[in-house]
Amino acid sequence: LESFRQWMHSDESPDKAPVFFLAGEVWVDMSKEQLDSHVRLKQKFYQVLGPLAEKARLGDFFPDGLLLTNEEADVSGNPDATFVSRESFRNGRVQLIEGAEDGYVELEGSPDMVLEVVSDSSVEKDNDVLTDLYWKAGIREYWLVDARGERIEFQILRHTARGYVATRPSGGWRKSAVFGKAFRLTRQLDDLGHPDFMLDVK
Repeated sequence: LESFRQWMHSDESPDKAPVFFLAGEVWVDMSKEQLDSHVRLKQKFYQVLGPLAEKARLGDFFPDGLLLTNEEADVSGNPDATFVSRESFRNGRVQLIEGAEDGYVELEGSPDMVLEVVSDSSVEKDNDVLTDLYWKAGIREYWLVDARGERIEFQILRHTARGYVATRPSGGWRKSAVFGKAFRLTRQLDDLGHPDFMLDVK
């Protein structure tokens, strides 16, 4: 794990490609992200959750590109998004790691929420491997989204003593204890025929 982290901060690591260290194995996804089922969808979560966290002063919301490491779970990688509450920073559940030069380059510990958007090449990683490792890392909520088919699969998995448990939807709404809100994800086509995702909050 330590040598992987050093490699990730070096010039030898892949640029912008999702890379994970998963309990002893390195996973690199060199496939292109689908615009309709991945890029547009991630952007919608960024547009909603980033301002929500900032306006309510809940904590820091980080889009993809962040290196997250949890030594106890033996996992390190680049989630599609990560949220850390102010309380988690205060009590040391999460620490910012400085780089060899200027600034912070990594988060270490147990953030409050991570988001993964499933692609054709990441089905097993997102649904099985990371579900286990994120739970071992003590991450309070794992948001898992799959918009590849006709029906959107949106889950908010909450951490329990025996594993993650999916939050039961009510009228399409799913509650998040981390954000103190309920969320509903829908999709329709715009006037150009492109998918238009809506992430509603109440």
